[in-house]
Amino acid sequence: MSAALLVIDVQESFRHAPYWRDDDLAAYLAAQNRLIAVARAAGLPVVRVFHLDDDPAFRKESGRVAALDGSDPQADHTVEKRVHSALVDTGLAGWLRERGIERLIVSGIRTEQCCETTTRHGSDLGFEVDYVTEATLTFPMRHAGGRVYSPAEIKERTELVLAGRFARIRTVDQVAAELAG
Repeated sequence: MSAALLVIDVQESFRHAPYWRDDDLAAYLAAQNRLIAVARAAGLPVVRVFHLDDDPAFRKESGRVAALDGSDPQADHTVEKRVHSALVDTGLAGWLRERGIERLIVSGIRTEQCCETTTRHGSDLGFEVDYVTEATLTFPMRHAGGRVYSPAEIKERTELVLAGRFARIRTVDQVAAELAG
């Protein structure tokens, strides 16, 4: 089955967001870059997705809608989106189908937002989806009731709601083994 790696919103814009923290950044970048290398070695297209919106850091003219420093910036195809799903009004679904791609490997920033939304949407469109949690990054979030959820808790919750319904939860090692086999 033909697959593509989606690298969602891995962009400098986030460094300028008020919630940015780099506690997990080194581990995330290592996993993300390794996943990109694995995809390239297997001959899969790497699709880079950039998010644009009215936040000054996410405006194209800010110069921050560019590959996050430390991430592998190469891509076979690039799209820009204005909503959470990389498959809405970007032409990406058509581009994938024209190439016979039936499987999406999802990675990027933020775990529970654009990565999760693209996963659900991709599944609903009939793509098989592998969600590589360790190659996603997120930040602590405060619930309206005051509780702060850690990135680890958010990732665990994301895996819970996606697994078996919308995606297969995979590690970089599992994807590497499947693509090598």
